[in-house]
Amino acid sequence: MTATVGPPAPALLLYEPQVEGHHPGWLRFITEDLLFAGYQLTLAVDLRPPAKAVLADSLGDLLARVKLLAVVEPNGRRRGGSTLRSVQLCLAESGAPRVFLCEFDELASTLFRRAAVGCLPPAGLRGRMGGIYHRPRFMAASPWSPNRWLKQAGFRRLIGRGWLRPLLLLDPYLVRARRAEFPPAPIYFLPNPCPAGYDADSFEARRQLGVPPGRRVFLFYGGGYRRKGLHVAVAAMRLVSASEPAFLLCVGRQNPQGETALDLAELTRQGRARLIDRYVSSAEERLAFAAADVVLLPYLNHFGISAVLSQAAAARKPVIASDEQLLGRLTRDYRLGLLFPSGDAAALADRIRETAGLSAERTAEFIAAAGAYAEQNSRAAYRAALLQALEEP
Repeated sequence: MTATVGPPAPALLLYEPQVEGHHPGWLRFITEDLLFAGYQLTLAVDLRPPAKAVLADSLGDLLARVKLLAVVEPNGRRRGGSTLRSVQLCLAESGAPRVFLCEFDELASTLFRRAAVGCLPPAGLRGRMGGIYHRPRFMAASPWSPNRWLKQAGFRRLIGRGWLRPLLLLDPYLVRARRAEFPPAPIYFLPNPCPAGYDADSFEARRQLGVPPGRRVFLFYGGGYRRKGLHVAVAAMRLVSASEPAFLLCVGRQNPQGETALDLAELTRQGRARLIDRYVSSAEERLAFAAADVVLLPYLNHFGISAVLSQAAAARKPVIASDEQLLGRLTRDYRLGLLFPSGDAAALADRIRETAGLSAERTAEFIAAAGAYAEQNSRAAYRAALLQALEEP
């Protein structure tokens, strides 16, 4: 009896040179899902020792199932100089027929501007590159913006002539608008995944993280970039009376500066805050969300989605978010928490006081809403959307 031989597993290059913020976690999601579907993967990543340690923590045993290409030189520069040239070199070296950029933003702006004036990518890349476009700002900018007009023109040219395949957006509202404008174009919605394993015991998590008992814990998680609003969160907590049970837990590479650093140090001295100012492992990340009662998203003019919103939903925790752009809209539409005017520390302090005294019934409503959102944006939903986009002709 002759064995039936199926078609060879498709090969694909994943391009992801960054290891900060959401990047390692998303690379794991994508790698897991494509290996599950039978893809043969080559990962173009940063293999310098500090970055490789982050990848080892995030990808774990998946690293043994993929090929690795170094995309960053020892001096920190991309191979080939430009991102586009780097993508081209890695694709040729991998032997894969297509490249998928985990962060299409890496080259989008330059690609679209150049295409607008007739400078198209190398012919060998036509129809062979796609990815996840996290922050397509030009799609939502003022129609009278010259920058928007230029990028829009380049986007139309590339998408209309089959250069990009597929392009995944994380904003369902933008996807509906783009697909209506370009019905045959390979533009897809990709859920911002709510990962499993965020249901750890709260008491034990607080013990391990050094959070005092009897407090209402407000988590600020991630990088301390100014656009993430760490200074707003700290200023708001300073406005909350010490008699309130509110406690600020800051986790991740925060590197607070100036007045924010001084205020955070004073809150810590008073026993009202704790700062874990370093890269945290995947396990510690889950502990941080388990320890929280509420997750803070005081972002400033933040375009696009945030992994922290999905992690909060996965942990069944309400959020307090800036009332602007996509995060504000999702928080309102899905009733995931409370909103405050962006950048207004006094208003955020009011929301902290409000949520510090939430009734059991109101808390249950937020937990139920977070659960519904997490189910709709599950890892299974993410996998299905990703594979559909890659497998459609």
